[in-house]
Amino acid sequence: MATTTKKTTEVKDLTFLERVTALQNELKAPKSRYNSFGKYAYRSCEDIVEAVKPLCEKYGLMLHISDSIELVGERFYIKAEARIRDGVNVLYSCGWAREDETKKGMDGSQITGTASSYARKYALNGLLLIDDTKDADTDEYAKQTGRKEDYMATISKFKNIADLEIWWQSNLDDLKAQPNYKELFAAASQKGKELNANT
Repeated sequence: MATTTKKTTEVKDLTFLERVTALQNELKAPKSRYNSFGKYAYRSCEDIVEAVKPLCEKYGLMLHISDSIELVGERFYIKAEARIRDGVNVLYSCGWAREDETKKGMDGSQITGTASSYARKYALNGLLLIDDTKDADTDEYAKQTGRKEDYMATISKFKNIADLEIWWQSNLDDLKAQPNYKELFAAASQKGKELNANT
């Protein structure tokens, strides 16, 4: 009993950022799911949430995740915000995911739900310092890699610089993971110059 009381007192003495840092360091969210198509292990948003709950309780913190739908250019994106707070202080991170216009075998609500799961996972990764950028950890990600033509077509459709910049920033991790990132960067830069010249 004395050990538990000592631990509680120690946690109580930590600042908000010290408690968040301790939680980040202690968090173990193993890749417990397996993608048989791509033959790799991965973790889901739900896996991360389940792993962080006991640590939130231990450190007197609360995790909250919310979504909003944002129109960027001509496409809808899900913006997820993951927040960790102690009642006074708050730290947050955002994650973005684009809704596919259509997806075989899915209705509109399923497409939105899938995008929400991705956005939430990206927000949690940022907040909790989980690095998945090198992992092709989902079927969707495996399908998206190497999609130079899709990205080039999207870049060419922008009609103003603000929408292009928002789209670029919200997709930056995926864009950097592309083998042809330099070409995509050059195309976006050129498009930005064209849009600036027209204003």
